[in-house]
Amino acid sequence: MGAHPVGDGRGTRPKNIAHSLGFSGVTPVKLPFPPDLILGSCLKAVSLAVLCTLGDAAKAEFDASRLWVNAGFYSAHFDSDKSLRNANPGIGFEYRIDDTWAATAGRFRNSNNANSSYVGAYYQPWTYAGVKLGVVAGAFNGYPNAYQGGWFPALIPTASLEGQHWGLNVALVPPLRDRLYGAVSFQLKYRFR
Repeated sequence: MGAHPVGDGRGTRPKNIAHSLGFSGVTPVKLPFPPDLILGSCLKAVSLAVLCTLGDAAKAEFDASRLWVNAGFYSAHFDSDKSLRNANPGIGFEYRIDDTWAATAGRFRNSNNANSSYVGAYYQPWTYAGVKLGVVAGAFNGYPNAYQGGWFPALIPTASLEGQHWGLNVALVPPLRDRLYGAVSFQLKYRFR
């Protein structure tokens, strides 16, 4: 098991960040700040992006027909031999700001059988055959092997199909070394009209 820049979940720290990122033979560079500061800055940037996205929505009147509700995810994991939880029940909300942007937040039981929360913004500028394509940028927590269960930023490719009442989000969750397991995640959503 390799070292990780912010710890490996057992309270240990790597000897140098270059080695922990997989660069062997690189002369270690002592950073003038702790590696956790980088993660904190990323979370602040993601939070700022979400708040800016929501800023325009806050000026407009709330429209209930733009609100989607979901009951969690189903994750088809690439590592099917790891005894991961595929059904990830929970509650989540997505508010469609316009045809390109949506804000999202929720809580669910993750693949490691622990509770996780998320907050983020969908950016889907492309449409192909009625399917919106783009990414969701946000932050997650609750994964025991990732940042000791704390919050971490994520940028995940997504596709969304939306009908009058029912919709489906499909996300390609990339693996992150020994911290997160990759999956194709399906999220069925419903809106009241």
